[in-house]
Amino acid sequence: MSVEQDDIIKVESPAREAWRMFIGNNSAIAGLVIFGLVILTTFIGPLVYTVDPFELVWAPLTAPGEEGFLLGTDYLGRDLLAGLLIGGQATLAVGAAAAALTITIGITVGALAGYYRGWVDEALMRITEFFQVLPPLLLAMVLVMLFQPSLTTIAFAIGIVSWTSAARLTRAEFLRIRELEYVKAARSISASNARIIWRVILPNAAPPLIVSAALSVGTAILFEAGLSFLGLSDANVMSWGKLIGDNRPVILAAWWPVTFPGIAIFLTVLAVSLIGDGLNDALNPKLRRR
Repeated sequence: MSVEQDDIIKVESPAREAWRMFIGNNSAIAGLVIFGLVILTTFIGPLVYTVDPFELVWAPLTAPGEEGFLLGTDYLGRDLLAGLLIGGQATLAVGAAAAALTITIGITVGALAGYYRGWVDEALMRITEFFQVLPPLLLAMVLVMLFQPSLTTIAFAIGIVSWTSAARLTRAEFLRIRELEYVKAARSISASNARIIWRVILPNAAPPLIVSAALSVGTAILFEAGLSFLGLSDANVMSWGKLIGDNRPVILAAWWPVTFPGIAIFLTVLAVSLIGDGLNDALNPKLRRR
């Protein structure tokens, strides 16, 4: 009896095991540290360095370190450090909002298609394929141009063009889980379809969707930078993409106005990717047993 009790005590819950796997992944922890530093810098930095990112503070294209400007000035003479600090807030906000919209649409479409199957699955998958064959960046550009460019419009456009992968992933998980015994048991006690979808199947399909949501943030940040580089950004809001887009004509004359925002985007997307890979390793049962 004591041996059996010891064995029971030593059994590790899936959540605890996943957490242990995650914190034991050096790459994931590095990504978490980098992402945490980015968030602290962009949200606390402007409280310490209170320069207006749109204010013309000195001569255009002042090199980093000259005249007391740590990162120099851009093509208009604006403080690049101030733009980098404030711009991070908008970039991260767009990334989070677009990722939330992406995963919401993807989960809804994929869950309904995978659970109901039949004509519902056929109809929703044809819609998914329609969006999948359209060039994402081109469609996002059209959506932003149809409305006045703003952070809301950009986040909406990115979410609309990016949900197809999440939908297919969710559908695959629902098709796999819907025939398992505990789902059949829920049906046998007359649980409603809504309860089975959202309370029974979805929590068990969550691990890969959590990874997909994390990676969607990095994709959205890159999308925002791409749209801003093409001039489709909110003129009244500073972002990393806007800094790159505004200073692209002078890239051959001055490297810093484009390089520093580019490094910020690179580090943020890298951090999100490392976190996503760490979550994938931690939440995937097959990988946990290796």
